[in-house]
Amino acid sequence: MTSLLRQMCNINKTTRISSLNIYKQFLCTKSDDPIQSHIGKLVKGNKIVVFMKGNPQAPRCGFSNAVVDILNIHKAKFEAHDVLVDENLRNGIKEFSNWPTIPQVFVDGEFIGGCDILLQLHRSGELDKILEKNNQEKPVA
Repeated sequence: MTSLLRQMCNINKTTRISSLNIYKQFLCTKSDDPIQSHIGKLVKGNKIVVFMKGNPQAPRCGFSNAVVDILNIHKAKFEAHDVLVDENLRNGIKEFSNWPTIPQVFVDGEFIGGCDILLQLHRSGELDKILEKNNQEKPVA
């Protein structure tokens, strides 16, 4: 136990991590980053948002194509954003959702998942419930 404590103290000394830097790390939020703020606005400003490779008319990967097909089967209207045109968006969405792959689907500001999860929800009938809830008008605040 003492050895572990000593190692931790040595790491702190050798990497010169100050208390202030650690404090700043905990205070930083995603909203401090412009791309994270932008993604937050996109996700909250639209009922259904898909971050994908390509666009709905021309998906550039099979998984993105499958997500578009599933949403079209459900006649869901959605906003799509091509992550291939903006590297910051591509990396930012992965950080925003803490999900490593694309496409990513959000409904009512909530991260639903990627292609595999959307397909599973579609097959189980759960996607109908999610989208049905989505089609109900939100009360104006």
